[in-house]
Amino acid sequence: MAEMMRAAVFVEPGRIELADKPIPDVGPNDALIRITTTTICGTDVHILKGEYPVAPGLTVGHEPVGVIEKLGSAVKGYREGQRVIAGAICPNFNSYAAQDGVPSQDGSYLTADGRCGCHGYKATAGWRFGNLIDGTQAEYVLVPDAEANLAPIPDGLTDEQVLMCPDIMSTGFKGAENANIRIGDTVVVFAQGPIGLCATAGARLLGATTIIAVDGNDHRLDIARQMGADVTLNFRNCDVVDEVMRLTGGRGADASIEALGTQTTFAQALKVLKPGGTLSSLGVYSEDLVLPLDAFAAGLGDHRINTALCPGGKERMRRLMNVVASNRLDLGVLVTHEYKLDDIAAAYDLFANQRDGVLKIAIKP
Repeated sequence: MAEMMRAAVFVEPGRIELADKPIPDVGPNDALIRITTTTICGTDVHILKGEYPVAPGLTVGHEPVGVIEKLGSAVKGYREGQRVIAGAICPNFNSYAAQDGVPSQDGSYLTADGRCGCHGYKATAGWRFGNLIDGTQAEYVLVPDAEANLAPIPDGLTDEQVLMCPDIMSTGFKGAENANIRIGDTVVVFAQGPIGLCATAGARLLGATTIIAVDGNDHRLDIARQMGADVTLNFRNCDVVDEVMRLTGGRGADASIEALGTQTTFAQALKVLKPGGTLSSLGVYSEDLVLPLDAFAAGLGDHRINTALCPGGKERMRRLMNVVASNRLDLGVLVTHEYKLDDIAAAYDLFANQRDGVLKIAIKP
């Protein structure tokens, strides 16, 4: 095997470019994955713009589909040559945070060098790829705690069919799960990018019977209907809050899901809620949020606001791939473009500027 590989690295705000890097060594609990398909996420664009800080020289990306190239000596239950995915979030499931039910916030691997407290709780630290360790927009990626984080791909599923599972599907579904959706609920999903579309699909699978999708792009709203939306609202053509109140007879929605990360969408997601409703927040926010006082009912409205970082681990990935394999949901429609890794700069330019109807880009080494 060659000693070097090509990888997309963060250089400085505004610059992610290809570089040659050594192929990682494999420790006893690791697995080296040869990437066959990966993709670009909105979070990667935040990194590109300097809105989310990472170390210069870090390989970016966190959505791996590939083949096991080499297994660590302690990793059991897998074989080299096996097709696998790994979640964007790769916790150590022996950690305090994981056993406390919040594995996505596990920073236990950072304690030795003083970057985390003694019990290993650190917000977002379960997200390692392209955040705190080298990521997946490369020819190879090293998966830590591989026995807990690798998930075999069922026979018959293509890379494109499972490409959404490591992050987009897991995040979108977590948004629906965190919304406390019950059968018969009315749910409003703000923003119909890939994560919002998965939240729309998740709301339908959980039993919501009136799903209202909000976006400013009619093409995305058309896809939202395919994903399960009953009503679509283009915010350019109506007052979304007024329209939701009209549709619910003044009652308000049982739940709202905010999937963009702006002050406007967060405030609207709160304003459409009934008293006692739940706002499920998935956005990555880049500035302080202000709670609208009336919508917040001065803090007395029995509202719940839940935030989330997508769940990882092999069991989560197995369940998501089951949804795809059983034909409950086709997310292949979200993969609108394909680029070679050599053309990663052009792929970022397309994705960051949202041209040509792009939703997700399959990146092939």
